[in-house]
Amino acid sequence: MYQLLETLLANTTTLVLVIVFGFVLLMLGADWLVDGASALAKRFGVSNLVIGMTVVAFGTSMPEFVVNMLSLSEGQTDLALTNILGSNLINIYVILGLTALICPIASQPSSRTFEIPMMVLGGVIVLVAVAVTLPFEMTPGMSRVSGIVLLLFLCLFMYHTAKSANADTAETEVSPSMPLWKVLVLIIAGILGLVVGGEMVVRGAVKAAYELGVSDAVVGLTIVALGTSLPEMATSVVAAFKKNCDLALGNIIGSVSFNVFFILGASAAIMPLPAYDGIMVDCVMVTLGALLIWIAILTNRRHELKRWHGAILLALYAVYLTYRLMNS
Repeated sequence: MYQLLETLLANTTTLVLVIVFGFVLLMLGADWLVDGASALAKRFGVSNLVIGMTVVAFGTSMPEFVVNMLSLSEGQTDLALTNILGSNLINIYVILGLTALICPIASQPSSRTFEIPMMVLGGVIVLVAVAVTLPFEMTPGMSRVSGIVLLLFLCLFMYHTAKSANADTAETEVSPSMPLWKVLVLIIAGILGLVVGGEMVVRGAVKAAYELGVSDAVVGLTIVALGTSLPEMATSVVAAFKKNCDLALGNIIGSVSFNVFFILGASAAIMPLPAYDGIMVDCVMVTLGALLIWIAILTNRRHELKRWHGAILLALYAVYLTYRLMNS
């Protein structure tokens, strides 16, 4: 598949077709995954928020996982870091911002008391790990110890999510409205569509960017990060249009948490990730974004992310991206 894709990317006309077809696959995959995940939640009496934080988040985080594992195998530690930080910046500022503009996002009590604070904590851990160089570390960055700490917090996050799922199942009436085989087909087809479509778009965009002379750092923080975040974006936007905002919020919370605690944690545990120029700005922005979302949800009577909150998030990302491009 990769050889065929590289052949198609070598020609300008087929390069454009690859990118367009990739976007089509993304939208179809997102539609299938949202429908399948919603049906799964109804069938087993689990909330859309929990399904969004587990099945949907894990599926849409696969591109980041693949990119990081390939980057580590080739020794590209900068790409492994910029991919996760850039993806989380897009998840928090762009995807949640767009989703809130389409449909104000209501939160559940568990989101306000655990899942969103865990997003903030993940950003703080990475920020501290990058800012503080331990005595046995040769260079600043994410050490193996930092990676192991993140993986331990992943266990805590998954334990709490499993408890929430069990509580929801006990309290919610089970409604098997769709055959289980069809639910599984929709979810698997959706994940495959998102992963393959995202791969086509990101490879095409990277190819086009390099031909235009864009630097590696900018490609990692923007194009690769955006490309690996396209599944989350497609899934959340489609969920918002279908008024399934719980699923959209759960998708982003789960994806951000998986990216930090699982993918970045596993990457650092496998190979220490040295800091790159500008990493502190990126870490601060990730932590700040998660904190702003928490504050925004806590400080209004309906405990929701409103449309004007979404507009602020998008504006902040525009300012950040302008700054990073001017200083790269």
